[in-house]
Amino acid sequence: MLLTVINNYNGGPVGLDTLAATIGEESTTVEDVYEPYLMQIGFLNRTPKGRTVTKLAYEHFGIPFGKKEENFNITMWDEGENNE
Repeated sequence: MLLTVINNYNGGPVGLDTLAATIGEESTTVEDVYEPYLMQIGFLNRTPKGRTVTKLAYEHFGIPFGKKEENFNITMWDEGENNE
């Protein structure tokens, strides 16, 4: 979910329904299952404009924070390698 927000929406903001559709989950599942944990560990914020990924999440994946022009198509199978 976090990589989707980073790769597809430049870190956000992205609306709940849009995000849920992109990752193939129900909005309620994203809101009730994923978001509480990701917010608790400091990787995701909910703003009036939508969900945003935090600097801490970027650091977790080894992606430079704030680089919106570059394509960092990292997947969960890359095991932390930065595909620049």
